[in-house]
Amino acid sequence: MKKRIITIGEVLMRLATTGHNRFFQADDFKVHFGGAEANVAISLSCFGQQTSHITVFPDHDIGKTASNYLKKNDVDTSNVKFLDKGRMGLYFHEKGAMQRSSKIIYDRFNSSFSFIEAMDFDWDAIFRDSDWLHWTGITPAISATAAKFCSTAIMKAKEHGLTISGDINYRRNLWQYGKTPKDIMPELIANTHIIIAGLIDFENCLGIKKNSFEEACYVTCEKFANIQKIATTRRKSVSASANRLSGVLYDNGDVYLSKEYEMLQIVDRIGGGDAFMAGLIYGLLYKGNQDALEFAIAASVLKHSISGDANMASVEEVEKLVRGENIGRLLR
Repeated sequence: MKKRIITIGEVLMRLATTGHNRFFQADDFKVHFGGAEANVAISLSCFGQQTSHITVFPDHDIGKTASNYLKKNDVDTSNVKFLDKGRMGLYFHEKGAMQRSSKIIYDRFNSSFSFIEAMDFDWDAIFRDSDWLHWTGITPAISATAAKFCSTAIMKAKEHGLTISGDINYRRNLWQYGKTPKDIMPELIANTHIIIAGLIDFENCLGIKKNSFEEACYVTCEKFANIQKIATTRRKSVSASANRLSGVLYDNGDVYLSKEYEMLQIVDRIGGGDAFMAGLIYGLLYKGNQDALEFAIAASVLKHSISGDANMASVEEVEKLVRGENIGRLLR
């Protein structure tokens, strides 16, 4: 039976240099749309789940194009709203190669999403017959109203008995409206069941500084009784084109480790963490901890072979990778 997953967050327009051109070489850009939470929704739609994304866009053709991008990827947009203030948030991407790192430049100040208001949404209707809410730490970092929007969504989802997941996703440059992560994030995390976090996230959002992921998870779960599971990915960067990737899941003192994958010709690593999150949500809905983690890391690996922000892989493709089947073969 399909589950209904609600995601909330800003959608940006990505302008990427073509090929491996540097910014100063570029005379054209490839357009993609994406956002951490919307990427999760699209991936889960590819896994056959019902998804709905809650956001706002500027009320012009670019905003409507971004909304249509969600719709054509089977994400419900009935709760998307359009504002006559603000602008479309952007980011620019220069793809690295070999030992040259990739670069991203954000241009999202004063975006329409920064003006989002929690009161403009019928949360009871949104969460009726829904199973899961997913948020990230990007949303409360954007503006005071976005933080209130995120908090309201979490509390309403809790009232309706949804499972709540959050990718803590600390972004130092975003917190510019007079609040720090430690002012806002602990309350949001306290009402969340499953989080994605690394050592930097624990330290900057919760003030928990430990030398290992397992130690940080233990202290976090002792402090926040609502948290059931914590996961993270471990990436070893040989170069911009070659990485090794694995995952870790912590559950009540038990630690699960995934297999490690070697990725030698990365096509596009943006959205790899979102693909992991979507895979973990799907896995935890239908599988046990170890199988859920293996599904999540395999989903992330496949995302690295796909252009754009979102993972367009199917459940069958992910499960075949988990089993080591049809790897790199020509399928007819």
